Amino acid sequence: QVQLVESGGGLVQPGGSLRLSCAASRSIFSINVMGWYRQAPGKERELVAATTTGGNTNYADSVKGRFTISRDNAKNMVYLQMNSLRPEDTAVYYCTAVESIRMYWGQGTQVTVSS
Repeated sequence: QVQLVESGGGLVQPGGSLRLSCAASRSIFSINVMGWYRQAPGKERELVAATTTGGNTNYADSVKGRFTISRDNAKNMVYLQMNSLRPEDTAVYYCTAVESIRMYWGQGTQVTVSS
């Protein structure tokens, strides 16, 4: 199993940028998929971005061109760079890891985009 801890959330103005970090408690080399979900008030939890062990990435249509996920296996870290933020990006962001048949979740970090 693996523990995940997110950091980097906060309050930013529309058009601003924020970088989220996810620290894993052990090596993530063998974890096939790591990614980020988010959940806004009154909405379902949605997949924002995901990356595989080979470095392939996928993004939700709503964040394409604005968000970038990256993975550093040597440091057991996953990042989400968020640019051109919009108020509708406001949500709790969760780091996730999928290993074999199990899925792990972090506690989440709040991102608020407001003027």
